[in-house]
Amino acid sequence: MTYFADSRLCRSASFLAPARLAWSAALAVCTLTLAACSFGPNGEPPALPQPVHYGSEPQPAQTVAAQGVAQQFMIGAKPVPEWWTLYRSDALNALVDEGLCNSPSLAATEQTLAAAREQLRAQVGSSMLPTIDAGGQATRNRALAIPEIGSNTFLYNIFVGQLQAHYTIDLFGASRLADAALAARVNVQAYQLDAARRALAANIVSAAITSAALRAQIDTTERLLTLADDQARDAARRHALGAVSHADQLSAQQSAASVSASLPGLKQQWQSTRHALAVLLGRTPDAAPGDLELAALHLPEQVPVVVPSELLRARPDIEAADAALKAAAADVGVATAQMFPSLSLSASMGQGGFSWPVALSGAGAIWSIGASLSQPLFHGGALAAQRRAAMNTYEATVSQYKQTVLAAFQNVADTLAALEHDAQALEAANTAARSAQGIVDETSGRYRLGAVPLASARASQQQFRNAQLDEIRYTSARLADTAALFQAMGSLPVAADGKQSPRATSEAASQTGSEVTNAKPGGSN
Repeated sequence: MTYFADSRLCRSASFLAPARLAWSAALAVCTLTLAACSFGPNGEPPALPQPVHYGSEPQPAQTVAAQGVAQQFMIGAKPVPEWWTLYRSDALNALVDEGLCNSPSLAATEQTLAAAREQLRAQVGSSMLPTIDAGGQATRNRALAIPEIGSNTFLYNIFVGQLQAHYTIDLFGASRLADAALAARVNVQAYQLDAARRALAANIVSAAITSAALRAQIDTTERLLTLADDQARDAARRHALGAVSHADQLSAQQSAASVSASLPGLKQQWQSTRHALAVLLGRTPDAAPGDLELAALHLPEQVPVVVPSELLRARPDIEAADAALKAAAADVGVATAQMFPSLSLSASMGQGGFSWPVALSGAGAIWSIGASLSQPLFHGGALAAQRRAAMNTYEATVSQYKQTVLAAFQNVADTLAALEHDAQALEAANTAARSAQGIVDETSGRYRLGAVPLASARASQQQFRNAQLDEIRYTSARLADTAALFQAMGSLPVAADGKQSPRATSEAASQTGSEVTNAKPGGSN
């Protein structure tokens, strides 16, 4: 009985040995796979201090009232996606829509993003799934004669057809991390596309406002030049009559010439702005759109001021920096995983023979199966150096992220301060223009009564036109800086056609890889 019991134990042990081996192998694979999650930084953005308020001084609740409008700063409000519609100008909305649909630079960026997504799909498919290829070969061969056998040469055919499969087991996550790095870089391009779309809209609005303001300045300057020319001719006649000195005549001529000299520069700026606007819309410069009426643009009375923590998610440049950080972290994991073993499996099956009948028969069946394992031992320190380089790149990306966030805070602070100062300057210019208009009315009335000469009436009109120029400049500055603030606040991503945002769709691609956690594996490969 003892013999039979021992036999059963031996048979049981021999039966359980492969099972233990399989469990050990599975446990080893799981351990190695989990180890792949500790090959580098986690890619999370660094914590940055949140400013109490954006600028060096607390933000007021609203600006001073200028031209009867005081802009209110809505602290904690959500950013506005299509903010240009708040100007309440159908013509401006049409320009922005045209630019978003027809801009060649925006279309090129969209196609570049589409290409990057396809490259990501290709890399994920090739790295995560086995490759299977079919091949066929038919050759006729001539072998040299062997004197010991005979003097005749040998002629023979070889016919082979087979399927080949290959798969690399991602033991340490090198492929997965490489896919995650590429997915993060696709996200970077998606955020850059969203930033380009929003920048295009802001540039169109700014160009349209600037063009309208320059057109109004040109019209006002031309009226001012007419007054200056009349004043110069009147001074010349009075000098001929001996009523004024020669110096007074020269002074009037100098004033008219100065006004005339400023006009070509204004026209050049106006034409350049119109040409730039046409290109932004996807048109040729000769098809530049007509100017908007500056008075037809309504200043948005409420502007959102996103809290700093929300700004980190609303601005695509910060999101792009975050995605670049995750890509750099995954690169560290890839460089680390390359220092560890690599296991590949291969298999093939098919038919072959020296003739078609043999190749197609059961006797022509051929197959092979195998595995290969490689472990880097000595690469002259190249692998360790590559990992250190990846770590240095990651640290540089961390610093770039911090700089991007700080620059975003500065951008918001500058535009908020600009709006406050624009309102103050516009209110002063508006007061000056109203005062100048009062002077014109009073002087014109006294001139009609014969109390003052015509030159005094013209001088008051010149003073009013100069005040008008200042008011036009500050009005356009306030409108443009409001657009800059909306741009600085960011927005939830919304595509031009109303479809899903490229930022949102790209984030789905990043699901191909998981995050990497901190570790410092040894080795000096």
